[in-house]
Amino acid sequence: MPETSEQSAAGRFDTVLIANRGEIAARIQRACRELGLETVAICSEADREAPYGKTADSFLCIGPSSAAKSYLNQDAILLAARLTGAGAIHPGYGFLSENAAFADAVEKAGLTFIGPTSSSIATMGDKIAAKRAMMAAGVPCVPGPDSALPDDPASIERIALEIGYPVIIKAAGGGGGRGMRVVPKADQLHEAIALTREEARKAFGSPSLYMEKFLQHPRHIEIQVICDAHGNAVWLGHRDCSMQRRHQKVVEEAPAPGIAPHIIRPVGMACVQACLQIGYRGVGTFEFLYEDGAFYFIEMNTRLQVEHPVTEMTSGIDIVQAQIKAAQGHVLEIVQGDVTCEGHAFECRINAEDPDSFLPSAGVITHLALPAGPGIRVDTHIHPGYKVSPYYDSLIAKLIVHAPTRAHAMARMCEALAGTEIEGIATNIPFLRALFEDHAFARGETDIHYLEQWLKLRRAAA
Repeated sequence: MPETSEQSAAGRFDTVLIANRGEIAARIQRACRELGLETVAICSEADREAPYGKTADSFLCIGPSSAAKSYLNQDAILLAARLTGAGAIHPGYGFLSENAAFADAVEKAGLTFIGPTSSSIATMGDKIAAKRAMMAAGVPCVPGPDSALPDDPASIERIALEIGYPVIIKAAGGGGGRGMRVVPKADQLHEAIALTREEARKAFGSPSLYMEKFLQHPRHIEIQVICDAHGNAVWLGHRDCSMQRRHQKVVEEAPAPGIAPHIIRPVGMACVQACLQIGYRGVGTFEFLYEDGAFYFIEMNTRLQVEHPVTEMTSGIDIVQAQIKAAQGHVLEIVQGDVTCEGHAFECRINAEDPDSFLPSAGVITHLALPAGPGIRVDTHIHPGYKVSPYYDSLIAKLIVHAPTRAHAMARMCEALAGTEIEGIATNIPFLRALFEDHAFARGETDIHYLEQWLKLRRAAA
């Protein structure tokens, strides 16, 4: 589409500061290079030898190893942008990626935040406000009121009875699996409320809670969207992220198996409509619980997802480049009819952790061999001699495969895992290899509780 005069003004930049680390910093740098943009890499003391720092146009250390004093230090990041002349900041995922105050500070500094506006982040970051917005757009939601729980115990009891036990109590400002508690019976309700309120106050700065129906055997389904600043939006198919341990995803795939197009299509279009109603810009992910043929909205992630590669592999669309172009003010280059998702993709998160205890494993990588070939992709920043730090998340690589069918993709992932060699530290590769040999997983007969149950059976048999 031709550019408008509105496009050519706001959002123009030629240098991007990447306010993150690890594999996602390397991934963003690659996308910027392909778009002809210069990059500024930042690091903490622990990441001075990061390989993406050597290929960036500028590389600055902004603080000590502690994330609070480096990657979460908003003033230091803004100062780095000013010193290097960066016109935009890409937050990646984690850290400050969904921090509305940081996005606002970036905007007020005259820079472009590569993501949605601070107001969109604030709306979707408040789970009650997000649910209200989704209901208004016709997005199906989990049964429960779109308002915060009152203080009156009797009123809370009435709400729980109207929803029907079991219920789940959630922090309005929560996320990442924190600030939630399942209540199976009425006599446990008030204790759960008190505990979750205190947890929410400490973790998120607000004791505000809400209540929803607790679904017994749901799957975790995601819908990826891309929106520009000109009223255009598309959804790029769906992902299944049900393989979770302690609410953290381990394996993701696209598309979600066993969901017919006519069932998912209205949900995807409702997500697009919701984006248009709230004036959303950039990429985002709608997360749903799926049970008995019905979808229930749980939250929207207003950032790039760790698992975005499986959607890239099936849709053929570079989501990171699309995100950057949206921030530049470009009109979306595709319409919904252009989106065709083909084949099947899996992503395994390779973590520096013990495959049995899941305790983090820091140290120096003494040997590294990564798989290659048709339908295989590895997103990583590590290399032989790389020192895995104890200060940050244990994710060191993402192994992604794509094939014509789910069965072929599973076989390809098994081969790729077998061809991945990382020595000097412990990794979860043996655990992932065992998971891909599981018959229920191979048949797609899992839900969000399956992996935890599978691990318990493995421990009991050991």
